[in-house]
Amino acid sequence: FKIVVAHINHHIRKESDEEENFLHNYCGKNGITFESMTIEKYGDDNFHNEARSIRYRFYEELVHKYHAQYLMTGHHGDDLTETILMRIVRGSTVHGYGGFSKMSRVKDYIIVRPLIFVTKEELEKFDIEHKIPYRVDNSNTNDKYTRNRYRKYVLPFLKKEDKNVHLKFLKFSETLKEYDDFITKLANIELERVYHDGIIDILLFKECDIVIQKKIIDYLFSMLYQDDVNCIDDKHVDLVMNAIRNKKSHLCYNLPNNYVIVKEYDKAYFIQQVDDIMPYDIELSDYVFLSNGMTLKKVDKCDNNGNDVMRIKSSDVVLPLRVRTRHNGDKMSVMNMNGHKKVSDILKDSKISPRRRDSWPIVVDSEDKIIWIPKVKKSKYNRRMNEEYDIIIKCC
Repeated sequence: FKIVVAHINHHIRKESDEEENFLHNYCGKNGITFESMTIEKYGDDNFHNEARSIRYRFYEELVHKYHAQYLMTGHHGDDLTETILMRIVRGSTVHGYGGFSKMSRVKDYIIVRPLIFVTKEELEKFDIEHKIPYRVDNSNTNDKYTRNRYRKYVLPFLKKEDKNVHLKFLKFSETLKEYDDFITKLANIELERVYHDGIIDILLFKECDIVIQKKIIDYLFSMLYQDDVNCIDDKHVDLVMNAIRNKKSHLCYNLPNNYVIVKEYDKAYFIQQVDDIMPYDIELSDYVFLSNGMTLKKVDKCDNNGNDVMRIKSSDVVLPLRVRTRHNGDKMSVMNMNGHKKVSDILKDSKISPRRRDSWPIVVDSEDKIIWIPKVKKSKYNRRMNEEYDIIIKCC
């Protein structure tokens, strides 16, 4: 094996620079390739989560630099025991309760934790016996950090009961991982059935076993939060489950990092909340990208005739067309209906949630006549496919 030592200087303790120099010199004397980086600045995020993200980005860069197949970390048996205990007390998922694995594939390489079978005490004894110098992070004794309290007060008690308790926790971890892998395979099949274009089909979702339901939510959280997934625990899974089961047709619950789970009739989805909905009024030339994720564009032809397509004869309206948010008192002459109907009532009848109505696009002409409410209703200005028209607008 060719070994590359990767070191992170977290730049938090006064000893950090000395420890980096010590390791650099040791690797130099023993002909080991050494790579390091210093974290100069942290944001406002959780320190441990942010530091972990920075570390693994650096490791991944080195994996690709050296075309490595494996990334080996220094996690030992005590680390696994502490992680499992913390997650049991804090609350987690089946996957989370299992801690971390001996091996796990990440993209195009494998993370290996070869020291997971031994304790920190055994590692220190090995170093002493073989006269290998090492350093101790003094912050590991600070009771300020949750992990340190488990390390100092809970682990010694467990080791008195069984000196090999870390191997029991490893067995526990492996058993949970086996069950979780099986559940994941089943959940992936159901995920393709119940989740499309960022929306959960509640009726199909409710057909799934509750274990599969929770696994699907766990997966969606992992996609949503990625590096911040540690801010999610079992109470957030329960929150989403309660939202989906609730008999109310419209509701939303807040989640960490300004995310919201929204339920609208038989659909549910996640959005990131913004403080204010900014009104807009944009000229519709060839296409318009909107903040709610919709795109309106002019096309040469379209075989579809649903509410996501509008056909117009330019002589019926005053060009150019515009796309704007709704105004108080907006009314539209709905296709195949006599008189006018309030836009607010059209959106309500079409089961558009109150949260989304204020940002929903309204297509008007230059005299502010409402031509179309994309994906909802067409006006009397719509032309059928067998009629004469020279403008086609599609909503994606």
